[in-house]
Amino acid sequence: MFAIIKKNGDNMDRKYFTITALNRAIKNMFDSKPELNQVYIKGEISNFKHHTRGHLYFTLKDENSRIAAVMFSASASNLNFKPEDGMKVLVSGRVTVYEATGGYQIYVEEMSLDGIGNLYLEYEKLKRKLELEGLFRKEYKKPIPKFPKRIGIITAPTGAAIRDILSTIKRRYPICETILFPALVQGNGAKESIVHNLEVAQAFELDLIICGRGGGSIEDLWAFNEEIVARAIFNSKIPIISAVGHEIDFTIADFVADLRAPTPTGAAEMAVPNLVDIKTLLEQYKIRANETTKKIFSSYREKLEALKNAYVLKNPLSLYEVKEQKLDTFMNLIQKSMEQILLNYKVQLENLKSSYVLKNPLSSFEITKEKIKNYRERLRKGIENKIKTETHKYEIILNKIELLNPLHILEKGYSVVTKEGTIVKESNRLKVNDKIEVKLYKGKIKAIVKEVS
Repeated sequence: MFAIIKKNGDNMDRKYFTITALNRAIKNMFDSKPELNQVYIKGEISNFKHHTRGHLYFTLKDENSRIAAVMFSASASNLNFKPEDGMKVLVSGRVTVYEATGGYQIYVEEMSLDGIGNLYLEYEKLKRKLELEGLFRKEYKKPIPKFPKRIGIITAPTGAAIRDILSTIKRRYPICETILFPALVQGNGAKESIVHNLEVAQAFELDLIICGRGGGSIEDLWAFNEEIVARAIFNSKIPIISAVGHEIDFTIADFVADLRAPTPTGAAEMAVPNLVDIKTLLEQYKIRANETTKKIFSSYREKLEALKNAYVLKNPLSLYEVKEQKLDTFMNLIQKSMEQILLNYKVQLENLKSSYVLKNPLSSFEITKEKIKNYRERLRKGIENKIKTETHKYEIILNKIELLNPLHILEKGYSVVTKEGTIVKESNRLKVNDKIEVKLYKGKIKAIVKEVS
C-alpha cells in the first residue's frame, strides 16, 4: 500500500512515498472506519486554549491516556458553559488524523459537563470563597517543627496511605512517636469523621498532624474539598501537613493546610528528618567541634608558654621596682604641685598686704565721691541740653503754626464774613436783608446785606 515493489531477477525496484502521502493514507484509513466517525468519550480537560477565532484546542485525558481535541467555533458557540482545565466533560465527535503532524485527534461536535465537571465547578466556587476570606494566606501558615516528638495521623486505618506514612517515619526517624486517628476518608460521613478527628487531636500533645489519604477520583477525594473540613484545618492549633491523592491532585485541604505534600509518603518525608542525615550532620559537627577545640587548646597553650617565659614571672621583683619608681615620680609631682600652690597663695597675700586700698582705706571713698560728683555734673548738663533742644523744637513748631494762623491774612487787609457762625465763601449763599458779621484784623462789624451779585 505504501510502496510498490517489482521483482526483476535479482533486482528489486522500489517506489518511495512522501510523508504527506503516508499521512493521507493513514487519514483515509481512519475516515473509512464508521466506528470512528461518531464516538462518545468522557475525560478531563487539560492544556485548554481558546483561539482568537473562536476555536477551542485542548487535551482530553483519563488516569492513563490522553487524546488531542479540537472544537471549531461553529460547534463551540452552542456551549452553555466556559471550558477550563480540570473539568470533567462528555464529548461526541469523529476521530481522524491531522495530516500536517501525523497525529490523530478528535474533532468535537458536542460537549457537556460530566457529573464530575459539576463537582469541579463547586470546587472552584468554594476555592474562590475561602481565598477571598484569607484562609490560604501565608501569614496564617504555622511553621512545621524540624524535630517532632509526636505526630498525629488522620487517615483510614487500612490501605496504602497509612502503611506508607508509618513505614517512612519508622525508616527515617524511628524515635518519633505516632498516633493514628482512624477516620473515614471517602463516602457518606467522611467529612464529619475527618472534622471530628481533627478536633479530638487538639487535646493531644502533638507537634504535627498529617491528614490525608491515597489517590483516587475526584469523587473519592471529595471529602477533602468540603468547607467544614477546610475550616477545621484552618482552626487547628497544631501544624497540619495535607497529603491527599497523587502529585497532580489538588484539594481545598491542600490550600488551607500549613504545608501541602504531593503524596502520603511525601508528607512523611516532610514531617520528619532523615536520621541518617542527622547522624552525618552530627559527625560533621563533631569533627568541626574537635578542630575548634584543638585550635582553642593550641591558642591557650601558646599563651601559657608566653606567660611562662614572661620577664615578670622570671623576675617578679622587677614589677615591684617599676611600681616603686612610678610611686616616687607621682610623689615628687604632688610635692611640686603643693609647693607651687602655696607659693601662688603667698604672692597673692603679699599683693593684698601692699595694696593702696588697705594702706589708704579712705581713698576708695574719695574716689567714689569724686565719681558721683562727675556723674551729677554730667546729668545736669545733659538735662540742660535736652531742655534747650526741646525748646528749640517747640519754637520751630510754634512759628509754623503762627504762619498758618488766618489772622495774619487779616492783617494784610482781608476780612472773614460769617453768617450765623458759618464762614461764607460764595455770594449765592446770601440774600438781601441777611445779617452777617465781618471779622477784621482788629475788631468786628455787624451788617445787613443790601444787594447780592
